[in-house]
This record gives sequence, structure tokens and C-alpha cells, in this order.
Amino acid sequence: MLRFLSGAELPFYPKLRSTMFRDRAAQFVGRLGWDVGVTDAGEERDQYDVLNPLYVIWEERDGSHGGSMRFLPMTGRTMLYEHFPDLAAGRDLRSPGIWECTRFCLSPGAGPRVAAALMLGGLELGLGQGLSHALGVFDAPMIRVYRRLGWAPELLGTRGRGREGISAGLWAFAPERRAVLLPRAGLSAEISRHWHRRAMERPEPLRLAG
Repeated sequence: MLRFLSGAELPFYPKLRSTMFRDRAAQFVGRLGWDVGVTDAGEERDQYDVLNPLYVIWEERDGSHGGSMRFLPMTGRTMLYEHFPDLAAGRDLRSPGIWECTRFCLSPGAGPRVAAALMLGGLELGLGQGLSHALGVFDAPMIRVYRRLGWAPELLGTRGRGREGISAGLWAFAPERRAVLLPRAGLSAEISRHWHRRAMERPEPLRLAG
């Protein structure tokens, strides 16, 4: 299932939290070789995880992490402007209607539909929060993955070439995108909306810093 959890809520889901950060270490450090820190517990965390971001997480049946991504509003601290400002191509994207999405991660054992389910979760989040766009910084070869999933971004800029390239892009939130993502995720529109609506109806609904 999809969960929409703030950083403050993660401690209430200890298995989901620990497996997510360990899977991030496996993907970003183990497979991709990023120069980022890993804790003694084998977890990959950075300075943005302490800002109470919003996580969209695919939870497996046993309560473990299947895939996830992290959102922060562009009006606060962002990876784009703190580390990759050149990729913005001179555009000021600090808008309350745009949230930055980072750390798109899949568990080593994730099923073939998890990536599309995460993209669908991001769409439900954006539509539900009244956002216009998500912004992401990603390894340039990922653009082929996004196209295959049926929701490719508008490219803003790229640094480097080939597999070493890093790109930034904007995803426009549009309701018609559901029809593309739902069959790829193997989900119905009713359950997709239900998971997000359930998160919004909690006593403490989704709130982010920034």
C-alpha cells in the first residue's frame, strides 16, 4: 500500500523507517556509488531528512519498505538551490505550488509495479495538495525510466554527459495522468485516492516545514 508520512510520523513505523533508510544506502551507495554518508546502522540519511519532509512510501505486506521518495516545498531549503543551482537554468522556482522530490528509491526486492505506484502516489499528493509541479534532481539516465512509466518531466538542465549526467526536471500535476499510471501500477483509481484521502483525514494532516 501507499503511505504518506511526515518525518515526524516515521518513528511510529519503525520497520518501515529502518528498511527505507537501509534500502537508500543499498541503492545510492551500494549500487550507484554516491559519495553520501551511511550511519553505523547501515542507513543513508542526509540534512533534508531532519526538515520534516513528506515521504511517499510503498509499504510491503510485511510492513517493510518497497520504494519511496521525499518531498519538501520549494519555498524552503532544497537540494536544487543548495547543490545544483546551475540546473535551474536561471529560473526562480521558489513557489508554494512546487515541491521538490528527491531520493526516489526502490528496494532491491521491489516488484515491477512499485515504481509506477510511487509515481502515482506523487500525482495523488500533488493533486490533493493543489500543487502545480514537482521538481526533481536525478541521474540523467533516469529520464528513460520516467518515459517508460508514462510520466516524463520537462527537462530544465543537465550537468555532465551519459551515465555521469545529472538533470533537473519539472513534472506537471494533471488529473489525466492517472489513466496512464494506474494500469502500470496495477491499482484502481478508488484505492489510489483512498490512500491519500486517508492520510489527509488523520487528526494531524500532512504538514511540512518551509
